[in-house]
Amino acid sequence: MKSILILHIFLFSIVSFAQETSEQSQTTTYFFIRHAEKDLSDPNNKNPNLTEEGKERSENWAKMLADTPIDLVFSTDYLRTQQTAQPIAASKELTIASYNPRDLYNSDFQQKTKGKTSVIVGHSNTTPTFVNKILGKEKYTSIDEKVYGKLFIIKITDAIITDSVLIIN
Repeated sequence: MKSILILHIFLFSIVSFAQETSEQSQTTTYFFIRHAEKDLSDPNNKNPNLTEEGKERSENWAKMLADTPIDLVFSTDYLRTQQTAQPIAASKELTIASYNPRDLYNSDFQQKTKGKTSVIVGHSNTTPTFVNKILGKEKYTSIDEKVYGKLFIIKITDAIITDSVLIIN
């Protein structure tokens, strides 16, 4: 609960800053999360659902972002990413848009998200790769398979890109 409160305060300060600067310039904000805990009971299943713990984490992501204005929610086409994104999208009355994890940060995506706040749900490898693509450098490596609570935040204002990472238990 303490980590939710800390994240809530952090996110509020980011959104407040973005709103203050939006009159002078346009800010694009990305929240990147890895899908929640997936069902590993069948090693042959390449598209598993979330576990109960994963469903709970997905609901917690939606609660943590409750006071954050979100314009767009993106997910890959896998069940686990869609199920992670669903509570966030539902709480904001948004539709989940799919993205191709093999074609990250293309010009269409950049145009669609410019000046908006977006949540992007991906995988242990694609999430840091997507973040790196925006940053224009190889800063982050794949997320450990046991880590599901990593949040990457990217802000772009006047071509200045800032990034931060939080770990939420």
